[in-house]
Amino acid sequence: MTDARETATEAAPAPVPLLDPREGIPPVTASPEALADIVAAFAAGSGPVAVDAERASGYRYGQRAYLVQLRRTGAGTALIDPVGCPDLSTLGAALTDTEWVLHAATQDLPCLDEIGMRPKSLFDTELAGRLAGFPRVGLGAMVENVLGFALEKGHSAVDWSTRPLPEPWLRYAALDVELLVDLRDALEEELREQGKLDWALQEFSAIAAAPPPSPRVDPWRRTSGMHKVRRRRQIGVVRELWNARDQAAQERDISPGRILTDAAIVTAALEGPPNVTVLATLPGFGHRMGRRQLDQWQAAIDRARALPERELPQPGPAYVGPPPPRAWADKDPVAAARLSAARAAVSKLAEELNLPQENLITPDTVRRLCWDPPAEATTEEVAAVLTGHGARPWQVGLTAPILTAALAAQPPTAPEAPAP
Repeated sequence: MTDARETATEAAPAPVPLLDPREGIPPVTASPEALADIVAAFAAGSGPVAVDAERASGYRYGQRAYLVQLRRTGAGTALIDPVGCPDLSTLGAALTDTEWVLHAATQDLPCLDEIGMRPKSLFDTELAGRLAGFPRVGLGAMVENVLGFALEKGHSAVDWSTRPLPEPWLRYAALDVELLVDLRDALEEELREQGKLDWALQEFSAIAAAPPPSPRVDPWRRTSGMHKVRRRRQIGVVRELWNARDQAAQERDISPGRILTDAAIVTAALEGPPNVTVLATLPGFGHRMGRRQLDQWQAAIDRARALPERELPQPGPAYVGPPPPRAWADKDPVAAARLSAARAAVSKLAEELNLPQENLITPDTVRRLCWDPPAEATTEEVAAVLTGHGARPWQVGLTAPILTAALAAQPPTAPEAPAP
C-alpha cells in the first residue's frame, strides 16, 4: 500500500499560489430569475459537482447557510445567496442524479438540507484523506499536498451574513470549489492504489443516506465549564440562564456567546447572586450590560432558586449505554479487560492500515460491544452486533475477528496467598 503520510512529507516543490478563479469571480446569484439560469446551466453540465457552503458561526444564531458555492464542468462556478434565494430545491432536483463533491460533508449537509439541497451520492474529500492516511486533511492542506496549489484561507471565520459580501471574500469562496473535483479525482486514484476505494464508497453512501441529525437532548449540559457546577440548584441556574440566552439569541438572530458567555453562566451559577446589584459585579455582567439585560438574567437565576427540589435537574444526563470507561475497573473488571484488549487490537490494526482508529471502528461501538457482548462471542455474533451499531461492511470484516479475540480477554488475577 502507498503510505500517504510518507508521500505528504517527502520533499516537494513549493506550492503554487492559487490567487483567482479560472473564469474570474462570478456575480452573486440573489434573485429567482438569476437562479433559474444557474439551474439550467448546472443541469446541462457534466461530471461531478463541487459544493460548499459558508455559515456565520459565532455571529448569527443557528447554522444556516449564507453563501452556497458550486462548480461543474460546462457550467463554471456559481455563488448563490440563500438570503435572496432561500429555496434551492429546484437546483437540488436538477443535480439529483449527480455526484456531489464536498469537503467535510457532515458539516455542510444540514444547512444545505434546510434550503432544499440533499445529495443522493457524494464524495467527501476530507474523509477520503483520512482513509488514505494523510496527516492533515483540511482543504488547504489537501489541495497543497495532493495537487500542489496553495489556497488562501484567511476568510474562513468571517461573518458571512454581511451584505454586500466583500470581493476578497467572494474570491476566497469561489476558490474553495475551484479544485474540489480535481482533488476528488486524485484521491479516488490514491484510494484505489491503497485498496481502500470500496471502504470510502461505503462511507460516502452511509453519509448520503443518513437522516438529518436530531436535536440534542438537554443541550444546556454542553455549557463550557459545566464540570465545575456540582449542586443541583446551581445546575438549575445553568439551565435557566442557558435557556433564557438561547431564546434571546434566537429572537435577535445573534450567536448566543455574543449575548452571554458560557463562563458568565457558570460564574453566576456558582456565585448565586441574590439581586441585580451583586450580579453586575460578576465577570461577564459588567458595566457594558444594560439594566434590562441584567434583569433578564437575574429573573432566570431567581426562577432556578424558586424551583421545588423535584424539578431540579440531575447532576448528569440520563445515560443510555455503558458507563464511562474510567469506572469499568470497579464496576466490572472482566469488561474492563475486554475493553483494554479491544482498544489495543483496534489501535494496532489501524496503525497497520494507516488510518485513524475512529474511522476503522467508532470508539462508542467498541465500548458497547465490550460492555454487553453477545452470549456466544463468535465472529458471526460479533459481526451482527457491530452491524447493529451502524458499522459498515468493510469495518465489520476487518474488526469482527480481532474484537472476537478481545472478548475472550480475562483480567489479571491476584496471586494466591502462600499457604500457612
